[in-house]
Amino acid sequence: MSYLLPILLSLAALAIGLLSLLGVFRKRRPNEPPLDMGTLPWLGHVLPFRRNTNEFLRAMQKKHGDIFTVQLGGHCITFLMDPLSFGSVVKESKTNLDFEHFAKQLVATVFNYHALENDNQLLKILSNKHLMGDGLTGLSKSMLKHLQNLMLSKVGQGAQGEWQVAGLFEYSYNLLFRAGYLALFGVEATDEQGEQSAKEADIIGSEELFTQFRKYDQLFPILAYSIESPKQWLQAKRLKSFFWDLLSIKKMYTKVNISPWIEERQRQMDEYGVDHIMQNRYMFILLWASQGNTGPSSFWLLLFLLKHPEALRAVRAEVDQLVRESGQEPGTELNLGKLAKDIQLGLPTLDSAIDENLRLTTAPVLIRSVVKAMMLKMADGREYALRKGDRLALFPYLSAHINPEIHPEPGTFRYDRFLNPDGTKKTLFYKGGQKVNYYNMPWGSGVSMCPGRFFAMNELKQFIFLMLSLFDIELVNPDEEIPEIDCKRWGFGAMQPTREVQFRYRFRF
Repeated sequence: MSYLLPILLSLAALAIGLLSLLGVFRKRRPNEPPLDMGTLPWLGHVLPFRRNTNEFLRAMQKKHGDIFTVQLGGHCITFLMDPLSFGSVVKESKTNLDFEHFAKQLVATVFNYHALENDNQLLKILSNKHLMGDGLTGLSKSMLKHLQNLMLSKVGQGAQGEWQVAGLFEYSYNLLFRAGYLALFGVEATDEQGEQSAKEADIIGSEELFTQFRKYDQLFPILAYSIESPKQWLQAKRLKSFFWDLLSIKKMYTKVNISPWIEERQRQMDEYGVDHIMQNRYMFILLWASQGNTGPSSFWLLLFLLKHPEALRAVRAEVDQLVRESGQEPGTELNLGKLAKDIQLGLPTLDSAIDENLRLTTAPVLIRSVVKAMMLKMADGREYALRKGDRLALFPYLSAHINPEIHPEPGTFRYDRFLNPDGTKKTLFYKGGQKVNYYNMPWGSGVSMCPGRFFAMNELKQFIFLMLSLFDIELVNPDEEIPEIDCKRWGFGAMQPTREVQFRYRFRF
């Protein structure tokens, strides 16, 4: 019997280790936030969290208050729900709270890309150079040109004055995605068949790219949670191979008018010795990061304007004024000239409408890894201990975006919510008499702030500018209700609708 003792002890140690991994033995320690592990070992609360993140966190906040720790799929995540305390997270040193560890895990899981140690810093440097300020001007002109060309190609010939009917989500997402892709990744070179042949190839190629992208986009939340079925895994594998080939460095060399942002990032990766297999995968990440959110955001924005006539009138008047100041008339194909810069820097009413749209329809979960044990200080002076290896998360949509103390009537679209009476941008918001610094966070915050946010904002402005200057637009059914948000997309940036909305458009005048 003595020989059985070591085996039994080993099995007991293995069982204890497994139970510990499953979170069975985790208990709340002094000074830690309330702990709610859920009833399922290891999984914890992942099923209700996955089913409806917003409602789950609302229920947890009601139960535990403004800070609590829950178990989600083997990870203990502390959610900070008090917007007045967000600065403690946003400004915390990377040595305590790290964004990149989680981000690297995500891109490895979803895109099979193994990140460089300094990938995020390198991308930020180039984004600051090419995707904001004067560096954005050239890209803005290219984007505006492609957007107008694609809009006009959708109307077709001989359609002057005729109503065109389309699904608003498909129309908006399709146009912005394709124009953004052509502006960033370049166009076909003109060959012996001429310029028109190259343009037609771009139109056909970008349409097929969008079709395949939508398939992958619909899989994205499933892939991020690693809950795909064998069939979905095979579909994702096929789609990734398609994008890796289409966006490959080899094929990139055949294009012209590639944006400096893409060109310089590729040269950067060459300099760091990244092989072309990984570079091809990274280009897919850049396509997804740059074009995965603006299309859905443009749908919501145009829908809100169509449902609020006073907002549509105000934004259209601003657009028409800018067109006339350029010496042109609304309703005609525009000589874009300096309009790109004017759109980028002007249109404050549209800026406010976009901010309001993003407040209502973007819902990222902002996650940091706890690198070492630390104390988190709340705005009211309370301090809580965070464990090394846990994660800390913010969900600004619930905490700030739809908080009625910060934004009265939070569920109502108010196009001028972010405008002062004198037409300048409103930045002062309060909760309980205290100034709120983080009142609208569609782009993330701190080290996880979206590096392409100025380009994305400009894409939305250009889309609305062209739609309102070129077309009359209206809903097919004026009484159409605004669709519900697809709960599967909570936590992944711009939300998507549960159903399509039909609208119609025609040339103005």
